[in-house]
Amino acid sequence: MTARIIDGKALSDAIKAEVAKRVAELKKNGITPGLAVVLVGEDPASQVYVRNKVAACEKAGLHSRTVRLATDSTEEHLLDIVRELNRDDTIHGILVQLPLPAHMNSARVIETIAAAKDVDGFHISNAGLLMTGQPLFRPCTPYGIMKMLESESVALRGAEAVVVGASNIVGKPMAMLLLAAGATVTLCNSKTRDLGAQTRRADVLVVATGKPDMITGDMIKPGAIVIDVGINRKSDGKLTGDVEFATASKVAGAITPVPGGVGPMTIAMLLVNTLEAAERCAAKAV
Repeated sequence: MTARIIDGKALSDAIKAEVAKRVAELKKNGITPGLAVVLVGEDPASQVYVRNKVAACEKAGLHSRTVRLATDSTEEHLLDIVRELNRDDTIHGILVQLPLPAHMNSARVIETIAAAKDVDGFHISNAGLLMTGQPLFRPCTPYGIMKMLESESVALRGAEAVVVGASNIVGKPMAMLLLAAGATVTLCNSKTRDLGAQTRRADVLVVATGKPDMITGDMIKPGAIVIDVGINRKSDGKLTGDVEFATASKVAGAITPVPGGVGPMTIAMLLVNTLEAAERCAAKAV
């Protein structure tokens, strides 16, 4: 069999178009959703991510502000900027691009972002709300994956879902969202013993380890939905995911490509979170 390709770019374009319509409605009431992105240092991947986020904001009609700091900036200076953005009524979402330089405490920085503006969904209060089934902001990548599964009409209630990778950014919140949707969830990591025995049970398999081609076709249940979050550059310069696409696509029922799968959805859901933050502010003002 040959797997269906889940086109994240096409779905993200549709979501962005809907965001643009809702932004236009807000603007009629004098409110323009605003996103501030703070970038510390010169990490090449972060530069690309930030550039893409800013471009997406502008295309959808959101106001965006980029704050760039030198690598040797102090943590306190970064925290002062975050506090200033917390007080800025024109900014509805704040995103501090990770990773931060080694001398900065990422957890402390994230906790300084106002929970109501934490559009990444990483603040401890937002993580707690997600855990208890009352999310304010869903982290963008897991949120985008749920939209992809919805677009494929995947029946999650009662399904076996396996998540490989247990980060706070993807793995853990992904497990919580799948659990809330009624799936039976197994959360694995790169050190899980006999990982293939776990992944072969999955009706839905989400892989987010940052290890290229870690999951091969013989580790996948025939007909499974495979979501590859990883994006890695090989020695020949080509991009690959955490799933070996050539073998996996012959077994899976549907699969996300790399690139063009999960990546575009992450940015689309960042716009959704920022828009919803602005809409909440507008509702309070009425």
